[in-house]
Amino acid sequence: MRGRRLGRRATSLLAIAAVGAGTACGAEPASTAGTAPAASAPAPTHSEADERAAREAALAAYAGYLAASRTASGRGDPHHPDLARFLADPLLTRVRLSIREAKEHGAMRTGTLVSDPTVTSVSLDSSPPTVEIQDCLDATRYRLVYARTKRVVPGTGGTRHLATATATRYPDGRWLISAGAAHEDLPC
Repeated sequence: MRGRRLGRRATSLLAIAAVGAGTACGAEPASTAGTAPAASAPAPTHSEADERAAREAALAAYAGYLAASRTASGRGDPHHPDLARFLADPLLTRVRLSIREAKEHGAMRTGTLVSDPTVTSVSLDSSPPTVEIQDCLDATRYRLVYARTKRVVPGTGGTRHLATATATRYPDGRWLISAGAAHEDLPC
């Protein structure tokens, strides 16, 4: 039971957990005789270059997050400085708790985590600006092991699954990963 509980908690390390990006869809009202045509939506206030820069910064933050998580998990260090460099709350706290719980149970992460992220939406006009990321994580070679014996913790086998994340631009201009989710029930 203890190994299974640890497995669920440790899996949250991979949770690059994101708030789902919803888009509003609707039909433009049809104009009828004698009424003025509907006003068109205001033009976006950002350029293609702004959007491209946001995509690149968000993907860089995401890659940094994965690298920092792997390093911190391998060392059993929930306060590794790179975590705060790429993550923001509430995800930062979740990742730190997951690493701490694994360490308290004598476990750590080892191996390779393969990522193939893509940006699914950019919302520069929202407050704060966000970028949604979708990833196919291959965690089949990323294992939770007992630190002393290096034996795999039962019930913690990795899978290839969908993960989502939200990158948020903070007032100081940094893009940080603030939310994420591992969708282990959705293989990719």
